[in-house]
Amino acid sequence: MTTKVPTAHRFDSQDPATIHGFLTSAYGTEVVIRAAAGTGYRFRHHRVDAGPFWLEAMDQTTRLDIDVGPTAALVVGQVVSGRVDRHCRNVDGRFGPGDVFLAAAPGLPYSVRWLPGKVTMCLLGLSVLGRVAGGAQPDPATTVQFTGLTPISPALTRLWRHTTSYLNHVVLGNPHAYREPLVIANAARLLAASALAVFPHTTAGWPTATDRRAATTATLRRATAFIEEYADRDIGAADIAAAAQVSLRALQLAFRRHLDTTPMAHLRRVRLDRAHRDLLQADPRQETVSAIASRWGFLSHSRFTARYHATYGIPPSRTLHA
Repeated sequence: MTTKVPTAHRFDSQDPATIHGFLTSAYGTEVVIRAAAGTGYRFRHHRVDAGPFWLEAMDQTTRLDIDVGPTAALVVGQVVSGRVDRHCRNVDGRFGPGDVFLAAAPGLPYSVRWLPGKVTMCLLGLSVLGRVAGGAQPDPATTVQFTGLTPISPALTRLWRHTTSYLNHVVLGNPHAYREPLVIANAARLLAASALAVFPHTTAGWPTATDRRAATTATLRRATAFIEEYADRDIGAADIAAAAQVSLRALQLAFRRHLDTTPMAHLRRVRLDRAHRDLLQADPRQETVSAIASRWGFLSHSRFTARYHATYGIPPSRTLHA
C-alpha cells in the first residue's frame, strides 16, 4: 500500500492579484476577495497536505470580505485571533478566539468577513467522511447531511481543538508516524469521526428489523475473515460491512451481540497482535517500537505502549529486546 507523505506549503504575499490566484488554486474553486477601502494587506498561509486531509493556518492584516465557491471537502475553521463572520445559505455566525465552525455544508458556497487575525482550517475529503459515516450513497456529498454549522456543545468544541492539536503535534510532527500509510489513514478517520461527533447531522439511526436478522455469526465470520486478511490496508467499518454483505448497523450489531465489541475495536486488536508478532521477530538494532507501532497505524507511541502493556502484561520495549 502506498500513500502520499505529508508535505508542507508556505505562501506569503502583499499583492492582491497573487493572493487571489493562490487561493483559487489552493481550494479548487472560485474565490473573490475585497479588502477594506484604501488599505493594503499581507496574507500568509501555511498548509500541511496529508492527502485525505489538510491542516492549515492563515493570518492577514485588514478587513477582508471573501466569497468562496463550493469545495469538494468538509471545511472546519477555528479562530485563533480576530473575528470571522460567516454566511452560508441563510445561516449566519460570528466567531471569536477559540470558536470552531463549519465554513459551509458540503457542496455549498459561503462568504466570510474576516477581521485582522489568525485562523486555522481543516479540510477533510468527503469520501473519508462518507466511509466513516457508513453511507452507501454513490455521491459522498449526500452521505452526511449536516443540520447545523456550529458544534453541538462547548465540550465538543474542545474535542475538535484537542483532536487537531493532537494530529498537528503528535502525528504530523513525528516522521516515524506520518510516513506510514495506516497512520495517515487512521488520522483521517479520527478527524471524520470527530466532525461527526462535534457537528449535528442526520446519519444517526437505530438498527432495523432487517439489520437485526442479518447480525448473525455468519456475518461475523465474513467480517473477521476480511479483517484478518486486510488488517495491513486502509479499511474501515464501511469496508468491513461491504465485505460481510450487510449494512453498517447490522455489522455493528453483530460484533456487539457476539463479541461485545465494535468492528474497529476488533481491527485495532488484530493490528496490535500483528505489532506484537513483529516485535517478537524484530532485530532491536534495526527496529524501534515507534516504527513498528506506526507501521500498524497506531498514532501515539505512549497510547500504543499503554494498550500493549494492558494486553500482554509487559511493555513493548521488553518484547523487542527479549
